[in-house]
Amino acid sequence: MTWRSTGLRWTDGRPVMGWQGGPPGHESTSRLVYGTRLAFTVGEERRCLGVWRAGKRTPCPTARTVPGRTGSAQCPECARLDRSFSVAADTHAADPRTYRVYLAWFGPGMVKVGITAEERGPARLLEQGAVTWAWLGRGPLMAARRTEELLRAALGVPDRIAYARKRAVRGHLPPAPERAREVAGLHARAAALPGWPESLERVACGITDHAAVFWPDGLPAPARVVTELVPGGSIAGGLVAAAGPDLHFADGLVVDTRLMAGWGLGVASADTVTDVPLAPVPPVLPGAEQDGLF
Repeated sequence: MTWRSTGLRWTDGRPVMGWQGGPPGHESTSRLVYGTRLAFTVGEERRCLGVWRAGKRTPCPTARTVPGRTGSAQCPECARLDRSFSVAADTHAADPRTYRVYLAWFGPGMVKVGITAEERGPARLLEQGAVTWAWLGRGPLMAARRTEELLRAALGVPDRIAYARKRAVRGHLPPAPERAREVAGLHARAAALPGWPESLERVACGITDHAAVFWPDGLPAPARVVTELVPGGSIAGGLVAAAGPDLHFADGLVVDTRLMAGWGLGVASADTVTDVPLAPVPPVLPGAEQDGLF
């Protein structure tokens, strides 16, 4: 039986690896512990994981293979089905749940505004790798969406920041008080803006910092990042941190677990070394444009 990775998840504020295997639709998780060694080998092919909805996965009916370099372990058909019922794609406007609007800080000058279902708590912020953040308001979905658009335009902040930019600055962040001041300043500017929807309740500024969750013992500057997994390849090292979908190792290696999703992974021997394609973590250039990966 082959267990396929579904990537990194954040459960109860802690990182876990998700796995798919056994009976159709069966999933399990394994806890990730900082300070331990991770080593695994890559199987023969990467397959579509299907569609995850309402806490349950519907397997891909054809289990199609997907490319190794893509960040999504979905075939085109499953990806289209996923987006046909998606808040992020504005295809589920009738969602009756309460939503929250937030500010998320990833590095100096790197702040975004977004929305998340209130029932999810801070899970979305952990999934994105937000180092420091604050709630702005809560209310119906469309009111939250209108507020998000208002703040983006008025504050000049985006709704997406590339993961490549986030990981490049993680090893060189200012102290927590400085991070908090930047978020608090934007929160105050946002609160003073006219035009908020009447149905959206304002939320007072309360700063949360995730550094102790992501890297409790410090973070070595990211130096190399895995660009893809290949059949028979291996990844090994001492796990020191996790942020968003990324695993950080003691030697500066970063693994975006979205690239692991869909692969069958096996336990590697104690002397295994990393031998998959790598690239240097590029420096962040001032004014670099955003891309669609958030």
